[in-house]
This record gives sequence, C-alpha cells and structure tokens, in this order.
Amino acid sequence: MNEQPRDVTLPSISDYYSFTQLRADRWSALREVAESMSADGIEGRRGDRLIARAEELFDSLAPIEIYWAFPGRIAFEHLRKMLDQRNIPELSTSLRRVARALTSGAFRRRSIPLVGGDTDLDDFEDEATLPPEARALGRPYFEVLVVDQLTEHQERFLRNNLQRVRRSEDQFIYEPVFVPSLEDALIGILFNHNVQAVIVRPGLVLKSKNNLPMIKQYLKRLSDDTDVDGLQPNEYGPEACRLIAKVRPELDAYLITDRSAEDIAGLDLGRCRRVFYNQEDFLELHLNVLRGVNRRYKTPFFTALKEYSKQPTGVFHAMPISRGKSISRSHWIQDMGDFYGPNIFLAETSATSGGLDSLLEPRGPIKEAQELAARAFGAKQTFFGTNGTSTSNKIVVQALVRPGDIVLVDRDCHKSHHYGMVLAGAHVAYMDSYPLHEYSMYGAVPISEIKHTLLKMKAAGKLDKVRMVLLTSSTFDGLVYNVRRVMEECLAIKKDLVFLWDEAWFAFARFGPTYRQRTAMGVANDLRETLRTEECARAWNEQQEALEGADDETLIKTRLVPPPDARVRVYATQSTHKTLTSLRQGSMIHVNDMDFKGEVEQAFHEAYMTHTSTSPNYQIIASLDVGRRQVELEGFEFVQRQVESAMAIRRAVMTHPVLKKYFRVLTPKDMIPEQYRESGVTAYYDAHEGWSDKQEIWATDEFVLDPTRVTLAVGGTGWDGDTFKTKVLMDRYGIQINKTSRNSVLFMTNIGTTRSSVAYLIEVLVEIANGLDDLLDDASLMERRSFDNRVKALIEDVPPLPDFSRFHEAFRSGRDTPEGDIREAFFLAYDETNCDYLSLDDNLMTRLVDGEELVSASFIIPYPPGFPILVPGQVISHEILSFMRALDVSEIHGYRPDLGLRVFTPEALNKLVHKKKT
Repeated sequence: MNEQPRDVTLPSISDYYSFTQLRADRWSALREVAESMSADGIEGRRGDRLIARAEELFDSLAPIEIYWAFPGRIAFEHLRKMLDQRNIPELSTSLRRVARALTSGAFRRRSIPLVGGDTDLDDFEDEATLPPEARALGRPYFEVLVVDQLTEHQERFLRNNLQRVRRSEDQFIYEPVFVPSLEDALIGILFNHNVQAVIVRPGLVLKSKNNLPMIKQYLKRLSDDTDVDGLQPNEYGPEACRLIAKVRPELDAYLITDRSAEDIAGLDLGRCRRVFYNQEDFLELHLNVLRGVNRRYKTPFFTALKEYSKQPTGVFHAMPISRGKSISRSHWIQDMGDFYGPNIFLAETSATSGGLDSLLEPRGPIKEAQELAARAFGAKQTFFGTNGTSTSNKIVVQALVRPGDIVLVDRDCHKSHHYGMVLAGAHVAYMDSYPLHEYSMYGAVPISEIKHTLLKMKAAGKLDKVRMVLLTSSTFDGLVYNVRRVMEECLAIKKDLVFLWDEAWFAFARFGPTYRQRTAMGVANDLRETLRTEECARAWNEQQEALEGADDETLIKTRLVPPPDARVRVYATQSTHKTLTSLRQGSMIHVNDMDFKGEVEQAFHEAYMTHTSTSPNYQIIASLDVGRRQVELEGFEFVQRQVESAMAIRRAVMTHPVLKKYFRVLTPKDMIPEQYRESGVTAYYDAHEGWSDKQEIWATDEFVLDPTRVTLAVGGTGWDGDTFKTKVLMDRYGIQINKTSRNSVLFMTNIGTTRSSVAYLIEVLVEIANGLDDLLDDASLMERRSFDNRVKALIEDVPPLPDFSRFHEAFRSGRDTPEGDIREAFFLAYDETNCDYLSLDDNLMTRLVDGEELVSASFIIPYPPGFPILVPGQVISHEILSFMRALDVSEIHGYRPDLGLRVFTPEALNKLVHKKKT
C-alpha cells in the first residue's frame, strides 16, 4: 500500500526561499498524490481531497513551469488535461517519469516519453551516480531562452527549425524555452539555471503576465537606472540584452532585429554576441549558440595537459614520478598507484621539460587560461597561485608596498597579511573592527574608522605616504563590506589609493547577482564607468562647495563622493579551493588597476617570481582552469543551491521546538550593530513573517551577513565551540567544520552541499538536543547546577575582546598617527639578547596596571578565535593580558607556556629610541 499523503495545507510560495526548491517539491508531491489516486481510486470524500490536492499542485506549478524545457509547457498542459479527464493510470505513470527524470537528470541524456513506451524507462539512474567516464562521453546539455511573443504555430516553426539544423558532430545539445516578454526573460534566467544563451527577437513585449512578488522586487531594483516603463517597443530588444548582462553576465545573448545597423551600433547591448538582421539564418544562429557556449567550455591548460599525458615520452629530467615510472617499477608503493590511478602520474612533468607552459613566464595555455579567468571574474588581469592565498597576499603586498609606505590594515585579518607587511617593510596602521564580545569574534571595520584614520594622516601631512587600504571581505564569519561605499569615500580623501580586498572566502560571489554588487572586481568595473559620467563630476563639485571648510567630524558623518579623476586601483585575492572547484592551495589574484601597466607590472612580476615555485603543481593549475569553466557554465546554479542549503539550516533551527532550546542561529541583528544596518532588517528568516528581502539588505546596509555562513551559538549545550566541534560533531557523527569561537561553531555551505547533507546535519542536531533533554531529565540537582554553571560561563562570563593598543614609540615615526614599523620590530626579535620571557601571572598584571610598558616581540594568535591579539612592537595592555588569561583554548600560536610571553627588554627598546632621536 502506498504511503498516504497528509491532508495538510500546502506551503505557499512565500514559504520557500527559492522557486527551484518549490518546483522540485511540488513535482515530488504531485507524483505522490497521483500514485495514491491510482492505488486507492478517486471515489468518495477521500478521492475528492486527492483531486483537489492535485489541482492545487498543478496551479502552483503553472506560473513557473513555462521557464523550463522539460517537461515543457505543452507537456505540462497535456498532464493537466489527463487530470481533467480523470485518466489517472496514465497520469500516474507520466508524473512518475517526470519526477524521476527531474531528480536524476535523465532528461539531459535522453528523450523521456510521458505516455506509453517501455516501463523499464521508469527507473532512471541519477546522473551524479554514473561513472565519470560515462558522463564524460555524453554531450553536455543546456537550454536556450527565446524571447518573443509567439503563436503556437510560430513557436512550433521556430522549434522545428532549430532542431532541423542540429548535427551529430555538435559538441553540445540544447532545447529551446519560449517566453513572450522582457520581464519573462529576466525571470527565466533567474529561475532556470540550465539556460546558457538567450535569443532576443523583435516581437517581444515588456511586461510579464506572471504576478510573482519576489521577481517584481528584483525587477524594480534592476530598473533603478533605467526608465523601463518609458521604453519604446523598438528599444525592448537592446534593453533586454543589457539587463541580461547585468543579471547574469556569463550568458550569451543574440539579438534579432529589424532596426538599421546604424541605430544598433551605438547602443549598449551588454554581452550580446551577435546581431542578426530581419530574417535569421537558423544554421548560423545554431552555430553561434554552440560557439558561444564552447567559448566558456574551453579549458586551454587542462586540455593541453590531457594531450601531454597521451604522448609517449622518455623521461630524462629530475622527476622520477613523471609517467609513473618510479611507482610502476616499485615493489613497495603499488598501493599509491592503485589509489591515485595512472592519469595523475602521466600528467606530471616540469615546466623546463617543454611541451606545456611555464607559470612564471606563461606564453601558451597557462596564459590563455588566466585570460579566461580574468574574463570570468571581471578582472583586467588574473594570475594563478599554487601556494594558496597566503602566498597570493604576500605577492600583492610586496608588489605594491615600498619600505616606509603606510598601509591601513584590518587588524584581525589573516596572518599572511601581517607577515606580508613585515616582508614589504610597511608602516602599518591597524584599524579595529567592531567587537562581538558575546560571541568572542570580531565584526568588520566601520567606514567611519577608515575615514578617521585617513583624515588623521591628512592632518599630520602624511597622506602622500598612505599607499593602501587592506580589508577582508567576506570575513571568516561571513561579514561583507559595502565595497563600493568604502572605495568611493576613501577615494574622496585620497584619489589614488590602492585597495586590496582579501576575498579568500568569496570567490563564488561573482556568480550570484546579489553577491556580485559587493565584489571587488564588480565594483571596480562599475566605478570605472561611473567616474567618467557628467553626473559624477557634477555631484563632486556640488559636494566640494557644500563641504568647504568642514571639520573632520562632518566629513566622517557625510557620505563622500569621489572626484571624477580618481584612479581605480583594486586587487582581490581568492582562495579558489575554499569555495569553488580546485585542488588544495589553488588561488587567484585578480587585478583591476588603471596604473598596473605603467607603475606596477614590473614590480608585480618580480614579487610573483619571488614567491612562486619554479616547480608549480600542474594539477593545481589544471584544476583552476576547470574550476573557471564550471562557474562560467553552472556557477549561478551552484551558488543558488548553496544559499538554499544555508537558508534551510536557518529555518530548521529557528523553528524546531527542541533545537531552539539549546541552539541559536546568529542573525544579522546579532552580528551587525543597528547603526550599520540601514535597511532595519534583523534576520533573513522569521518564523512569523517568513523570508526578508535580501536584495534590499545587500543594496543598502554598510555590512551584510553572507547567508551561506551559518554561525550556530552552542553555549546552551554546555560545550564550548572547540569541544562541540571535535568531541561531538567530528568524533560522534563525522561532521567536519573548521571555525569555532568560545561559544559558537560555523557551518559553511559550499557549491557541493546537497539537500541530503543538510538533512543529515539537522538530524544530528536534533539527536544531540534530544540527548541533552534526556540527560537533564535524569540529572541530580548538583548535576543540573553544574550544567547551568557551564552554560553561564559560556554565554554570560565571556571575556571582552581587546582593541589594538598601540605601537611602542621605538617603532613609530611620530605620536600624531598610529602607524608602526612592524618589520623593524620583527627583525629586532631575531637577536635573543633583545628579548625576555614573562609568565602570565598576577605579578605581570600588577606591573601593567601600575603603568609599566611591556612590548610584544612576536605575533600572539590564540586559536580560536584565530586573530592576532599582539604583533611585534605592540604595547601589551592589561585588557589584552586579561583576555589571554581568560581564554580556554587548545593553542596560542607564538606563545610558549614553558617560557611565557616573549617581550622586548627595556635596554633594546631604549637603545632603539635613542638611535632614532640622534
């Protein structure tokens, strides 16, 4: 007997975070209802309820199903007619095939008959479970969105002509989807991740007949800079191409028009690949569509590496493992060859052996692969890194910063930046992020703090020495800057300022429309266009007049406008391996610098040569090439699903009655103070009000929370974050995470996260919560008191986070500004006679409270939380010492318990101060 569907009201569209989730669940529910009708019949009240449920499901699918090629509008209408005619047996069979084909992806590989046919076709293998070699042999499938208001006869004519020009030698296969309007085109590319190309025809109209609130909100923001309602019909096609490029710049668009070439030539057509005039040539159109997709599918280095591996080669260079010879001839390491397979060894070679390309001096496939990556990520130049983003950060810093340059640095950024400052000889001005004392983590640096530091430099006559602003976006915990606002306001103070954005955790952001507006490369490209406009020049001139003679307080409170002659100089480093498909240590450096060619290129090349191995791992380079291909073709889909997974976790924890007792998902309200949330939105999801408008939050707020990061407060369990991570999640359930604070753990979804893995996580959390319920039910009074004390210690008795104190005068060039020579302090500590060790005891605290000045000789990094609380040359405050003593963490990098805290001796400091004075 089939399991009976529950007689409950279907969740509404507003209950779902995305239409892809709704669509999948609706088809699955429709299949279950049809199977129940087939098994139990449709007579009586029970049958009436089943019929009503099926009709309701069809109604909910109708407005969104037109945007997909499978099963398609015609097939969908046929299925509905089966229900109207009460042809339940055939309906059940057809719905089972549709649901399974959608779940398995079988429609990508073969035609799925909805009626009749072999019943063996009802069992479809999940595409993801097929062997890689089987999937690699198939032709990749995609869909083409055709935008035109067509009759059924015209649609059939176009479909038949596009099918007629297909050839067996085509590299890809596609199916068309027809929509009538510009708005439907935007809805289609947002909903349907299979779309890789859009054909815009002259018969399209402006408005969609679908009244979907979510898309209406998004369309409103898209048209903020364009009077869409005021467009003339002959402008619909070019505007559609422009807006498609704005929403999904990776897609190819093709415009078919009857306007003259002169009219079209001067228009902004976005990423339009080609314009066809009047009557289209279907074969030419077909070939252009395939060529456009192949342009993104191309992987020059990976392809070259595969071809190299097939060549018979005699190895007479310094790599015994090349071609696998040292393994195949061995009697003792055959298990390694069995584990990895032969291809990885066949593809091992050296840049000096010929046949491929050099990462240090690329002229062939590596150069081409980097150019394709630059196009994909919106950069002017892109460079591959094979030593991780730690090395990429040092390359950029060393290329741009000269000894004595002042760099404004986010104090709790990754330690590689601090070491990079040492190597470059920068004078570092650390800026404090706002603290989140309750959760033992830092937020991000407010724009007021950045402007305050810049204005202080200006007042001291040092603005010409300020070279760079270095910030982390997104932070490990998912806090994202308003990148445009930061760069605009800083450029208003110093128009040639360089920006380095550490986007180690943000490589995926380019491929989500909401995220893209806060990426370094996206904003850099927008600024290049904005600064050239008359509106920018007028706004700057007007503000200059209004602010003439204004004091610093006024300037800090005012949203500053950059001058039209400001230079756009932006760099971003990304850990491709952290959020996209790449082998470990695969990284990219993206450059969007107007002065790169004239000022930086040679220095960058030298820094790149300094830090990049002469024997880079070719497999890492190949994975970067393939990872770029993936995100250009399916990054939009994967990022969308990644966000959906994180939102599902949020909703489950916030609504489950048992989970709410011990866990709490931290919301934007918890992690971003009110003054930085201009939208006023406090959470992405509310159990009573549903989902918030994420578009509004990301468009307005100074800081936003990346929804793919789910920080779970676990203090209510009585376990600290590190214990919960290792002893509970990992040891008991095999769930891996790597970021904790004193009372929280961070769950990061990624492009590989599945709904099954989300379901398992929720199941585990429920089991843990139920276990705590059972434990406390049987606890004695003393045991309960012990539990409550542990919870109180984790939630209430949390040590306050210390701010950066200051650099000692021995490492400063004056008292008016905060920068310090971190390099000088770092190398001063190389001489052990300049250092001493002090125990973290009450005596040391007394000395600090009494005013004695002690200076750190090394980096001190407690983990967790994982940020440096002391750097070389920094004065140790009693707040910092209190924080260190209160921490109950597994390790403190740079601190030796057997010796104590490493500090400079007074003699070493006095000698340095005297030397500077003389």
